[in-house]
Formats: sequence, structure tokens, C-alpha cells
Amino acid sequence: MKKDPNRLIKIEKAVSEKYGDEAIVNPKSGWDKNKEKKYLKDLKSFYNRRRSKSKKEIVEGFLIDDKSSCKNRKIDRKCPVCEEYSFSVYDNVYMIKFSCCFGCYIKYVEDRELRWISGWRPEK
Repeated sequence: MKKDPNRLIKIEKAVSEKYGDEAIVNPKSGWDKNKEKKYLKDLKSFYNRRRSKSKKEIVEGFLIDDKSSCKNRKIDRKCPVCEEYSFSVYDNVYMIKFSCCFGCYIKYVEDRELRWISGWRPEK
């Protein structure tokens, strides 16, 4: 199968007819040194403002944003139901919401949330 050398030109013409000449203009064509300087100045200003607003501190060995709501929340890594210790991301969610690890959630809580919330826990 032969490739059409004018294929790109035909595509550009079709795009131009449908969306206008602005759709096929190279973005660099309107860019000059003054716009580049302004862009870099604005970019630097943006990151300086962002850096000054976000204060970070080390909490329990982790770098936490000062505004973060998890700074004040301590997640116990040991499941009170099965007493297993975990760093799993899944476990964080279930520890906060149901006070148990993901495995215990599947085993005891799933489809029985009302009973769990009312205080029922499995016997050890």
C-alpha cells in the first residue's frame, strides 16, 4: 500500500475548513522573547507563592503539609479485632471508618455495617 505524501496537507485543510485557520497555526508562531520572559516570571512567582503558603513539618517521621487534616489524626497500625500490624493503604481507610483492617472488614463488617456501627464485635 502506497503512502500518500499529501495526506498531512489534506488533513490540515480539512481541519482548517471545519475549525478555522487558528486550529492549524503553530503555537510557537506567536511566541517571542518578551512573552517568554513574562511566562518565566509568572511561573517563578506562582511557585514562590505556593511554597510560602504551604508549611510542611515532620510528624512521626513523615513530611506533612501544615494544612493537612491527617496531621492531627493518628492512625493505629494495629487492628483491634485481629491484632495484626499493617502498613497497607487499604487498611488506612478501614481503620479510620470502621476501626478494623481490610481483612476484618471483609470478614466481619461487609454487608453488616449497621450491626458493626451499633457496637457488635467478634469474640476473640
